[in-house]
Parts: sequence; C-alpha cells; structure tokens
Amino acid sequence: MHTVDNALASVGPRLRALRQQREMTLIDLSAATGISVSTLSRLESGQRRPHLELLLPLASAHRVPLDELIGTTATGDPRVHAQPFSRNGMTFLPLTRQAGALQAYKLIIPASRVRGEPDLQAHDGYEWLYVLSGTLRLVLGEHDVVLRAGEAAEFDTRVPHWFDRAGAGRVELLTLFGQQGERMHVRARSRLS
Repeated sequence: MHTVDNALASVGPRLRALRQQREMTLIDLSAATGISVSTLSRLESGQRRPHLELLLPLASAHRVPLDELIGTTATGDPRVHAQPFSRNGMTFLPLTRQAGALQAYKLIIPASRVRGEPDLQAHDGYEWLYVLSGTLRLVLGEHDVVLRAGEAAEFDTRVPHWFDRAGAGRVELLTLFGQQGERMHVRARSRLS
C-alpha cells in the first residue's frame, strides 16, 4: 500500500509541472476540464487525493497518457517517460532515467517568468546547452553572450555561470549535464575507419 500512497503523492507536483509547462493558469485548466479551480489547486498541493474521474480529464487536457500522471512506466518500454518538475519558474523535462550519470533535460523558460539579474553559480560538472527556440542569455565567467535557436554552448560548470531568457518570449533548450566533467565526452569511431 505504501507504493500506492507514494505514487498518489507524486501526482500533485506532476500536475503542477505539466500546467506550468503549458503556461496555463488554474482558471484555464478549469475551463478545459470542468474541474473547479479550488479542486485543481488542492490536487496540485497534495491536499486532495486524485481519483480516476479527475485524472482522466486532466490527462486529456495535458495531452499525456494517464500513466504519465501517476508515474508508472510499462515494463520493457525503452522510452523515457518524462516526469516534469519546476525550479525557479523553469520547467525541466528529464530525457534520461539514471541518476548520477549523464543527465539530459529539455528546459522551458516561460515568457511569464520574471527575468532576474545574473546570480552566477559554480559547481562540479560539465554542461552543454542547445537552444531550440527563443533567445538565451548566458553569463559565463567574464563572457556575456546571447544564444539563438540552433546555437549551442558547452562549459565547465566550475566556471561561475548563469542563464535566462534574453528576449521577451519563451525559451526552449536542451541541456546535458555530467558530474564527471570533461570525461562525459564520448568519441565514437566508425567501423569503416
């Protein structure tokens, strides 16, 4: 029973992350599902236990399978079932499963997020960023650059760094992060060489 309780407890944060990823308000989601704003708020905060009559319209509104809302993965399915989460107003969609190894995320910085002043941080690791859409401001040590869709950056995360939206619109990017530093770079050789 403990596993069921854990799965149900994780539904609220997952629902909030999905709604924020789609830049929907509780009012928008209420209009799309017919579920009251107060019920949606209590579901997201964990104050209301989710049940099928609530989860089915939410899965439909978010265009995700029901199992993604409750955190189950089909046995033997090689696909990564992303469980989005939010930090500092940004939505992270994990693209890898194994903790401790190379981590890949799709990161969404919504247009509604208030841009802050650079607060450079440093930590062990190595990071690669690829901008899918929008413009991203990256401050890396003494460098202050703007990356546009199709541009990439890579850096040692021990160098103080910070990034956020450069323009008024939403930014989507892929990021790879490895605790191993530069050792994360794998160079494959063709069998023909």
